[in-house]
Amino acid sequence: MISVLIVDDQALIRSAVMDLVSHAEGLDVVGEAADGLLAIELARSLRPDVVLMDIRMPGTDGIGATRAICSDPDLAGVKVLILTTFEEDQYIVGALRAGASGFIGKGFEPDQIIDAIRAVHRGDALLSPTATRSLIDRYVQPVAPTGQVPPALEHLTEREVEVLTLVGAGRSNDEIAIDLVISPHTAKTHVNRIMSKIQAHDRAQLVIAAYENGLIRPQAI
Repeated sequence: MISVLIVDDQALIRSAVMDLVSHAEGLDVVGEAADGLLAIELARSLRPDVVLMDIRMPGTDGIGATRAICSDPDLAGVKVLILTTFEEDQYIVGALRAGASGFIGKGFEPDQIIDAIRAVHRGDALLSPTATRSLIDRYVQPVAPTGQVPPALEHLTEREVEVLTLVGAGRSNDEIAIDLVISPHTAKTHVNRIMSKIQAHDRAQLVIAAYENGLIRPQAI
């Protein structure tokens, strides 16, 4: 059973999402919060598997709450899924940097929200690599690649830098395996090691790291 904490300052939305999640097979709503501060407190006391977090809230907002939850060693198993309005929200990258495992729009279909919760709980990136790349293209201004390993990534092996570059370019593990002539399992192992070394929570943060360290160029949307 996947335990879920629902966080949204709008009671109507919070109630609707709670009803949706509570009726989904294998999911259980263990709590609700109307602001970030309470969300942090409940995350620490309830230890939910997934926190479905709104961004725009009075007081401690979703980014601040996400940062507090994801930086707490005692909450290492708690995943944060941002619930937002995609076209209007300018804070998605900030939320991903704070440790969120991805985001989903409030206008998504009910089944998509449930699938997103399950995906985050599995440890998968919520967005496809291509969709994540589009998000970063929209909001992040990366440095042009120099052909040299950035100082921030010097602790990665040459192969790991190759893999990180491919992740940033939107390649799946299977595609990375084909590009580098390795097995999908080896590709996944490299990705996991890179996450550990640069303290990334998920694939979305690897994409950000690849862009911000100049491993790849943005593509026009």
